[in-house]
Amino acid sequence: MKITDVTLTLFAWKGLPLITYGAHTAAGNGESQMGLLAIETDAGVTGHAFLGSSRNGADSEAGTVMTALKPMLIGEDPFNREKLNARLWTRIRQTTTRAIGAIDIALWDLAGKALGVPVYKLLGKYRDAIPAYASSAVMTSPEAYAEEAVRYRDAGWAAYKIHPPQKLQEDIAICRAVRKAVGDDYRVMLDSTWGYDFPTALRVGKVIEDLGYYWYEDPLHDQDIYNYVKLRQALRIPLLATEYPMTGLEGYAEWIMNRATDYLRGDVTVKGGITTVVKTAHLAQAFRMNYEIHHAGNSLNNLANLHVAMSIPNTEFFEVLLPAEAQKYGLLEEIEIGADGMVRAPDKPGLGAEIDFALIERNRIAALR
Repeated sequence: MKITDVTLTLFAWKGLPLITYGAHTAAGNGESQMGLLAIETDAGVTGHAFLGSSRNGADSEAGTVMTALKPMLIGEDPFNREKLNARLWTRIRQTTTRAIGAIDIALWDLAGKALGVPVYKLLGKYRDAIPAYASSAVMTSPEAYAEEAVRYRDAGWAAYKIHPPQKLQEDIAICRAVRKAVGDDYRVMLDSTWGYDFPTALRVGKVIEDLGYYWYEDPLHDQDIYNYVKLRQALRIPLLATEYPMTGLEGYAEWIMNRATDYLRGDVTVKGGITTVVKTAHLAQAFRMNYEIHHAGNSLNNLANLHVAMSIPNTEFFEVLLPAEAQKYGLLEEIEIGADGMVRAPDKPGLGAEIDFALIERNRIAALR
C-alpha cells in the first residue's frame, strides 16, 4: 500500500458562542475554519483527521501541510508511522505540532480501517469505558459555577473542573462556592491556565488544598519550571502541568527530571498526534505518574484522544470542555456521555468516525491539493 495523495478541505464553522477559558483564549468572533485532512492510498483506503478548532482556525496552518509535509508522504507506505512521524518532526520550524498531529492521526485512522479494527485495539486495549469530567468556561459569578457543578454531579459525572477569571479573590470565592455546593466527597479541580505569578499561585493553592481539591492545573506560565518546583515543594495538592508548550516527547524530560509536576498532560492535537501522546503517556507510566488527556479542540481529534485513553492505564478521566455543544462540529455521531457518567470505547474500524461530508461540502471554503 502506498500513499497517493494528501488533501485538505477548509470549511466554515459559524455560530460559535463568545466564550473564553482564561486570558490565553480570546472570546472569538463567532466563526472559525476547520480542515478535513484526507490521506489517500492506492488500495482505496483513506485516513482522516481534522485540523483547527473553534479558537484556532485551520486556515492559519493549512499552507504548511501542503508545502512542508505533504511531499514527505507521497509514495510512502502508510504503515510506516514511526518513520513518517520522525520525518515530519524534522520540519517543525516550517510547520506546527497541530499540522503534524493531524497527519499522524489520519495515518492511525487509515491503518485501523485497512486492518478492520479500532485504533485503540491497534494500540493495545486497556479498558472499555472511562469516567467523564466537566470542564467549565469562564463564568460570571461563583453562583454560576456552583450551579453548573451541582448539575453535572447530579448527572453522574465523575468530577468538575473550574476555569476561573484568574483574579485572586474572585477565584478563591469561586472555589469555596463550588466546594460548598457539591459537598466534601465530590471531586473538583482548578485549572488556572498559566494565569498566576508565584505568590498568587501559592495563595490560591493553599486555599484549594484545604478545600480538598483533587488537582491544581497549570497555575504558572507554561514554561516556568523554576517556580513550578518551588510551588510543588510548598503544596500537598498534586500539580498538573505540561499541556503546553506545544512540543513533542523531548519536552517532557525536564519536567520529570526537575520534579516540577505530579501529573503530566497532553492531547493529540497540540503534541503532534497519537504517536507522541502514547509515547509521553508511557514515559509518565515509567515514573508512576498520571497522564491526563486534554480536550483536543475538535470532534474528530477528540475521538482520537478517546482511543488513546482506552489504551493507557495511567489516565483517570475524559475531559469534556463546556459548553459541550460548542466543541462539536463535523461528525454525524458525536462522543456522548452515558447515564452513568462514562464514555464508551468506539467499536468501528479506525477512529470509528461518521464524518458529515454533506455539511463539509455545504460550508466548503477551499480544497487544497
